[in-house]
Formats: sequence, C-alpha cells, structure tokens
Amino acid sequence: MNDGGQRRYGPLGKALVIIPTYNEAENIRPIVSRVRAAVPEADILIADDNSPDGTGKLADELAAGDGQVQVLHRKGKEGLGAAYLAGFRWGMEHGYGVLVEMDADGSHQPEELPRLLTALKSADLVLGSRWMPGGRIVNWPKNREFLSRGASTYSRLLLGVPIRDVTGGFRAFRAETLEGLGLAAVSSQGYCFQIDLARRAVEAGFTVVEVPITFVEREVGDSKMSKDIVVEALWKVTAWGVESRANRFLGRKPS
Repeated sequence: MNDGGQRRYGPLGKALVIIPTYNEAENIRPIVSRVRAAVPEADILIADDNSPDGTGKLADELAAGDGQVQVLHRKGKEGLGAAYLAGFRWGMEHGYGVLVEMDADGSHQPEELPRLLTALKSADLVLGSRWMPGGRIVNWPKNREFLSRGASTYSRLLLGVPIRDVTGGFRAFRAETLEGLGLAAVSSQGYCFQIDLARRAVEAGFTVVEVPITFVEREVGDSKMSKDIVVEALWKVTAWGVESRANRFLGRKPS
C-alpha cells in the first residue's frame, strides 16, 4: 500500500529459516542450536538431499525433540537452488510470512538474523552483505575472496543491479516477494541461483536492502563450491546481461 509515495509494509508474519544440507553431520546440531537461541520465535526447515553421512537422521532426531524444527527429505543431491526452491514452496504452503536462506556450515552467523529481520520490516528482500561498509570475512583465502568480489562486481555491472553482494546466500524474503519472482522459471544453482533471485527482485521493482554481516569460513566439512558452479554463473550472467541490454534498447519489459 502507498501513502503519499511512501509504501506501507504489513507485519512480517512467522519466519522459517531454511537450511539446506548435504553431508553436514558435524555442523547440523550446533547451527540449529544457535538459530533457536538467536531467533526463538522462528521455525527451522532442514532440507536434506539424502546425505550419505547421516545428516538426515540427525535432523530427524532434532525435529523429534523440538516442535519448531522440521525436516524435508529430498531424494538426492540436486543442488543448492533446488533445495531452496523446495524449501520456499514448503514454507509458503504452510503459511510462513518470512523465508530465510542460511547455510548449515556456520559461515552465516545466526546471531545476525535479528538484524536481517528488523530490516525486512521496511523492505521486500534483505541481503546479508560481506562487501558493504561494516561487512567482513574471516579465514577466507585470497583466491576465494577475489572470486566472490569479482563475481559480485561483474554481475552488478553487467545486470545493472544496485547490490554490492549479489552472490551472498544469507537472505530474508517476504513470502509475497517470492511469489512475485517467477520461481517456476528458476533453475540455477550455487552463485547463479543467488544472482538470479536478486536480479529478479530488482527487475520486479521490489525494495532490496543490504545489511553488513560477518562471513566465517567453515571449520569442518567440505565446501560445495565447484568449477561447474562458477562456469554456470559466468555464462548465465553474461546471457542475462545481454538480454537485459537488448530489452532496454528495444523498450521491452524483462522476460
């Protein structure tokens, strides 16, 4: 609703923190405990891709002991984007007003969740940003930092999105924002999934806000980053950028 040009945002509703997992047996208990302590009013959905290391079984044990923890068992490893999309659908079907993306490995600090949720009171999407004033990274090798900064800068410039950390995965969405992003057409993974949702939000005219976060490199388990994820992001962002510029030149709306 607008009032003199100033949009009014409704109440947020109940929050669901979606945590995708694949072989995170060493991390799942501590991250769930930290989320429950940081935002005790929020529920948690663990979306497990049939982890061989037993993460799904541990998640079931957590859910059995806590009514605010739910588990979505998926048939196999299908990628981060597919896991989040399944989590979004589950959350919206169950009436949640806020859907949060968060990694299981401790790189996203649950203690910073209240800051994201507070910012969402006057926004459609809030991004936790490593690359804005106040944001920082801990224990990352220089090549990872270069890759992440470079991907965000390349995406921002090519797509024309005014976001410093386009690839970050610590995010809070209003449910109505997700409903307006055309999720049925999203098939990207990894970096590319995050870029895709961010550019869709900007193109749809949603208010996107960044808040600074501290990103900490995982201490246990293996990173899911791969060459294929980087290559996918490079060619898809390039294709989106070319399409966006062509649409602007021809006066067409984004597809």
